[in-house]
Amino acid sequence: MYENRKQPLAPKHIYRKRVTNNALIASLIVLGSLLIGIIGYKMTIPAFDWYDSLLNASMILSGMGPMIDPSIPLTKAAKVFASLYALFSGVTFLTTFGVLIAPILHRFFHKIHLEDGSSQ
Repeated sequence: MYENRKQPLAPKHIYRKRVTNNALIASLIVLGSLLIGIIGYKMTIPAFDWYDSLLNASMILSGMGPMIDPSIPLTKAAKVFASLYALFSGVTFLTTFGVLIAPILHRFFHKIHLEDGSSQ
């Protein structure tokens, strides 16, 4: 996908395309994860409407924490889903960050190798 250390640095238009593609992939990952959370909260907590489900999924996915009202009784299934979704969201955050930063770091390190002259 990317050039190896023996190849020259990719032109800026290719680099921009890589960054744009990776941003699109990261957006799809976040959107898919958000949909999983919305549907999961809606199915496991009957008191939640779609807006409450969106709010909770967004807050968990962003790392802010849940917005569940303590007066709403949670079933065991809801607690298990919330726990698994929180773990899933942490992995999703790291994955999304990795996808976004990959072309930037690759270009940075490739450029250092070329300037170093250690591309043998």
